[in-house]
Amino acid sequence: MNYPAHISLRTAPGSAARRLRRLAVLLACALTGAAAASAQTADAQLGQYYEATTLYNAGATGSTDFLRVRAGTRLQWIGIDNAPKDFFLVGDMPFQIGKKRLGVGAVVGSDSRGLFSNLDVSLQASYKIKLFKGTLSVGVQGSYFNQKFKGSDVVLPDDDDFHEGTDEAIPTQDVTGSAFDLGAGIWYTRGKWWGGIGGLHLLQPSVKLKVETASGSDAEELEYFETELTRTLYLMGGGNIRLNNTLFELEPSLMLAYDFTDFTGQADLRVRYNNFLTVGVGYRYDSAIKAELGAEYRNFYLGYVYEYPLNAIAKASSGTHEIMAGYRLKIDFSKKNRNRHRSIRLM
Repeated sequence: MNYPAHISLRTAPGSAARRLRRLAVLLACALTGAAAASAQTADAQLGQYYEATTLYNAGATGSTDFLRVRAGTRLQWIGIDNAPKDFFLVGDMPFQIGKKRLGVGAVVGSDSRGLFSNLDVSLQASYKIKLFKGTLSVGVQGSYFNQKFKGSDVVLPDDDDFHEGTDEAIPTQDVTGSAFDLGAGIWYTRGKWWGGIGGLHLLQPSVKLKVETASGSDAEELEYFETELTRTLYLMGGGNIRLNNTLFELEPSLMLAYDFTDFTGQADLRVRYNNFLTVGVGYRYDSAIKAELGAEYRNFYLGYVYEYPLNAIAKASSGTHEIMAGYRLKIDFSKKNRNRHRSIRLM
């Protein structure tokens, strides 16, 4: 996921602290500055967000009659060293308690940014009510976020006038930190149209990566990096427009993200043929153009997106590749199927 360069340092005063502060700034710029330039958010900006809506909005869980699972990877800016790499797994399903319709879901995301690696695990739940001939869903999620920094791979040249190759203030051990987070969202569906607004990192938590000095026993001798996850809002919408007397459907969609400082967004228009093959194009605001391809067969899904950068990154990268696969299973809530059993001989 695209974690921006919100990294600061708190430590005991002294020359060692100043050197470590400079190192923290350099690491932040080198490892995450490119991601921050493209999107000031703390999450992967998937090109196929319309297939993984629960990644951004807990209210979208259980919005269909299917158990849905989606997994994939996003390889950003191929050709650039230490470019972001994201992996994700999302799943959700509806269920009923009496006459009440609810939804549950789970999200697992991991990524690497140079010497940093991150893991985000979330559990989601939503409650649904009928409203204006559609369904309004309110969802919440709790998240566990873990970050690691591989200090054992830090190498400083001895002939560098800025750094000392044997600087004890520079962490040479692997360090890790974690934090708890919350998210929430509302989601509305009516017919073939859907949309909603979700908030992630509502607690705006800080993750402290502690570095022990030689003494290690005194709290005053602890130094640490601090990474802050930015509170972000996501607005999404889309739908299906069937073309009369044809097997074609138009599928427009939009996603906007705002972290109370900057925003990013993307818009897409896809054409679906016979509920099987989908092709489309898209535009990522001030960043890239997209070519999209997807296919569905017997509840299986496979999708691919290629993004070509429109900024200076194009001089160093051939573009971004994203692939996603998934499966869905129909869940029948009709009374006639409750407590129904079939003979083993007929199964």
